[in-house]
Amino acid sequence: MKNKKRRKVADKILPQRVRDLVPESQAYMDLLSFERKLDSTIMRKRLDIQEALKRPMKQRKKLRIFISNTFYPAKHETEDGEGSVASWELRVEGRLMEEPPKVHDPNKLKKKFSSFFKSLVIELDKDLYGPDNHLVEWHRTATTQETDGFQVKRPGDQNVKCTLLLMLDYQPLQYKLDIRLARLLGIHTQTRPVVINALWQYIKTHQLQDAHEREFINCDKYLEQILECQRMKFSEIPSRLSPLLMPPDPIVINHVIAVEGPDAKKTACYDIDVEVDDTLKQQMSSFLLSTQSQQEIQVLDNKIHETVETINQLKTNRDFFLGFSNNPQEFINTWLLSQTRDLKIMTDVAGNPEEERYADFYHQPWAQEAVSRYFYNKVQQRRIELELALGIRNN
Repeated sequence: MKNKKRRKVADKILPQRVRDLVPESQAYMDLLSFERKLDSTIMRKRLDIQEALKRPMKQRKKLRIFISNTFYPAKHETEDGEGSVASWELRVEGRLMEEPPKVHDPNKLKKKFSSFFKSLVIELDKDLYGPDNHLVEWHRTATTQETDGFQVKRPGDQNVKCTLLLMLDYQPLQYKLDIRLARLLGIHTQTRPVVINALWQYIKTHQLQDAHEREFINCDKYLEQILECQRMKFSEIPSRLSPLLMPPDPIVINHVIAVEGPDAKKTACYDIDVEVDDTLKQQMSSFLLSTQSQQEIQVLDNKIHETVETINQLKTNRDFFLGFSNNPQEFINTWLLSQTRDLKIMTDVAGNPEEERYADFYHQPWAQEAVSRYFYNKVQQRRIELELALGIRNN
């Protein structure tokens, strides 16, 4: 594949002579100046977007959890011997409480209910179902298939108390702070960078950084009690914090599976706060990955370069013919001298063949001396040859 010539910004600039000849070309130069400012602004915005994408972009939304149970009464045995015992089925489902989109987007994927959680545990009444059958657990693994809900079915014909433990899947990971550190920093559950930043703000506010050795922190009485040290380096902060960061508390929902009453199906709703990726993040990523606009701009740039090259060539042609029309004789002489120099360079010819064609060239004052030098060099060369042949030359 033939490599294209590397284009430069300077190749798009019209020469001053062309701008003088065509006053309208100043509008093109103004557009070039505006283009440079626009490119600079777009590049700065792209860098800002790249930096923004490195940070978590989350927004809080309500996740509505629906806990429903259906009761199936017992069926008496018939003549065929068919019958069943009373049972109930518990379903746990949910969906985000989002504003309806103005335009329906078929490509927008609905997030599954299970994708919000790391684990889900349903604890039934231990007295009714025994120690081996009262727990129902689901934990996320690398091969987990996301689902829109969970269901549990058990025999029974009386109300059952149950507890649901929902562990949210925080991205990035969040930690629950030790109660003493939580009171000191004013945060309960957060990501590790946020916790470290809050601790640094506390250190700055209370001027705990050593005035002489800036890499050290002098703990006040509260930090000394929590971190169990009077003085520490900045590099020790992560290791000192690790024992104070614990897994976040699960969401606990106490529910009663009701099988009594006129309705066979009962539903309870609970709203919890969850963090989801900001929709703006996907749009920003698409903007960075999009190459269609760059390709279109490159095509237009190539056309501009080709047009400017054509204009420069036309300017050269114009100067050539304009010089001929102003003074034909001088132009022809200058042009012939130029062609002669070019011919000498191309053919590696020594001397001036055109001047040497005339007899006057050999009647110049230097010609006699040049002939004498020529014959002297020939005599010396012949003498050296004879001495070498006779073997009488001193080495």
